[in-house]
Amino acid sequence: MKKLISWNVNGLRACVGKGFLDYFKEADADIFCIQESKLQEGQISLDLPGYFQYWNYAEKKGYSGTAMFTKEEPLSVTYGIGIEEHDHEGRVITAEFEDYYVITCYTPNSQDGLARLDYRMEWEDAFLNYLKGLEKTKPVIFCGDLNVAHKEIDLKNPKTNRKNAGFTDEERGKFTALLDAGFIDTFRYFYPDQEGIYSWWSYRFSARAKNAGWRIDYFCVSEALKDRLVSAAIHTEVMGSDHCPVELVIA
Repeated sequence: MKKLISWNVNGLRACVGKGFLDYFKEADADIFCIQESKLQEGQISLDLPGYFQYWNYAEKKGYSGTAMFTKEEPLSVTYGIGIEEHDHEGRVITAEFEDYYVITCYTPNSQDGLARLDYRMEWEDAFLNYLKGLEKTKPVIFCGDLNVAHKEIDLKNPKTNRKNAGFTDEERGKFTALLDAGFIDTFRYFYPDQEGIYSWWSYRFSARAKNAGWRIDYFCVSEALKDRLVSAAIHTEVMGSDHCPVELVIA
């Protein structure tokens, strides 16, 4: 069994001040992925005994960034998706293990007024091509803040958010295309009709207290790994960020 955790920490230094290390130890994951570290190299030193650490930083300070902490040393680790225009923001780390690749991903936000929606569409196509390329070698597990609530049951207020970043028809269509290309949304695999479980809540309007949230953090896997899926979970009880951790257990 392998336990994987993914968490958008929304600023790792702030999250460390709110109990990140306690949760990290308690979770005892085999692979722990984070997004939105908001760090540059040298700005934090994490003492994580028993783990290898891999970091991808954005060129822009205090922005984006990903990391992966693994008990088992990967066969190889790469940063980005190998396309210049997409690899300045520290959004992707890929670790190769014997049976599969594990990828932590922080998908670009389409932003207010959908200012980055066109870029986001380019990113989606490039990222899917990247995943399918890896699959030619071995199956893929990818996780992270994918910045999209796929279906109406994936957010509290679908009607009022229809044209907002994260719930546009365009973004949802790209996620459908991803699933159609042979990937499984693991939470929905186990809980196809579960409502009211979200992974992100705005800091405004007491959204978390009211559970007015969105499910935008995912573990997705190649169809080839379907028979090895053991469980999926969303840890809504864990504080420290505006997102909560999501989990996958695989045999």
